[in-house]
Amino acid sequence: MAEPLRIALAGLGTVGAGLVRLFETNGALIERRAGRPLRIVAVSARDRSKDRGVDLSPFAWEDDMTALAARADVDVVVELVGGADGPALTTARNALRAGKALVTANKAMIAHHGMELAELAEAKGTALKFEAAVAGGIPVIKGLREGAAANRIERIYGILNGTCNYILSTMEQTGRDFGEVLAEAQGLGYAEADPTFDVEGVDAAHKLAILAAIAFGTRIDFSAVGIGGIGRVRAADITQAEALGYRIRLLGIADREEEGRLFQRVQPCLVPHGHPLAAVDGPTNAVVAECDYAGRLLFQGAGAGDGPTASAVAADIIDLARHGGEVGAPFSVPVAALEALGAADAGHRTARTYLRFTVADRPGVLAEIAAAMRDAGVSIESLIQKGRPEEGGEVLVAMVTHECPEARVTEALRLLEGSPSLAEPPLVMPLLG
Repeated sequence: MAEPLRIALAGLGTVGAGLVRLFETNGALIERRAGRPLRIVAVSARDRSKDRGVDLSPFAWEDDMTALAARADVDVVVELVGGADGPALTTARNALRAGKALVTANKAMIAHHGMELAELAEAKGTALKFEAAVAGGIPVIKGLREGAAANRIERIYGILNGTCNYILSTMEQTGRDFGEVLAEAQGLGYAEADPTFDVEGVDAAHKLAILAAIAFGTRIDFSAVGIGGIGRVRAADITQAEALGYRIRLLGIADREEEGRLFQRVQPCLVPHGHPLAAVDGPTNAVVAECDYAGRLLFQGAGAGDGPTASAVAADIIDLARHGGEVGAPFSVPVAALEALGAADAGHRTARTYLRFTVADRPGVLAEIAAAMRDAGVSIESLIQKGRPEEGGEVLVAMVTHECPEARVTEALRLLEGSPSLAEPPLVMPLLG
């Protein structure tokens, strides 16, 4: 029998404990498919005494997780600590410098330090694998790196955060507003006690930056991702979108422009009812890749949780066992061959746009908004005005523009800046074309 692949596990939270449980439950199946035994030999976490619902007695314990890579009985270090820096990054660097394969589910670390870690892996001739960092149990990274390897990918976009998708789809199903549904999501464990990274779009932006690098053969540039969240979406916006034949979804969108620049943005968008992403509800992720030969590819499934994420981590480990360490380039091509593209200027990109204004209920407000649109060259396709007497006479004015360059919409909003007629900044959401 082949020698076991020996694994050190850093982090015993939801996913780490889930990985131990998965090996306990499906160990025989995994061993047959891997072609050799897989053995967790050492573990580390902050609290040794915590009950995690799994038996850790067979494993050696390291109080300092950054020392796992120094163990002579370890072939693979699995990092499930989280966080872009700190112990997670030190553990990852130590593993690769020691020539040990690294498997991680840490999207923040890969988004911020992926190029450095990939260079380390290449220099040491070892593997860096991060399938679980994007979209949980969905094999989207493998699908792009391997299944779509012969294709030029024109655009990649999708629902990359299950918390936001649960909130938005629950709002549309129940008519409740954002704050109430967020509290429910926290109670159900779909949202963290501090949900900022999720609802403000940062989590989705980490994942988009990774996907864009793989899809377009570029260096990761997280700083170039435009980031917007869902915290200002109201039940009234959901209702208006439905009336127009759309559903609101937080999307990450990336494409390579003809000028050799990379567009990357996370923001709520109006998705047509007939589009596959409109039907994705609950804490689910879905990614669309538009390829020149394969056409539209859709990857959909559970985007988080102990089971799906542990499944993706285990899949990476099985790949290592099958291929004797698999030292292929982490981002499909060597880091030196990845292009460093500048960030695209979104001003010239054309779309129809949904705009929602919260304004004072007094004469002349609509005329003021219409004048700003006219002066910026924005044509209004439809307009709905809805009063809210329960909120001191505020009025919601929602409109959809005809297709026009984004720069014109931006100019119209600039002309309205500081207007006493506006109770809050307008909400801007493009319609997915």
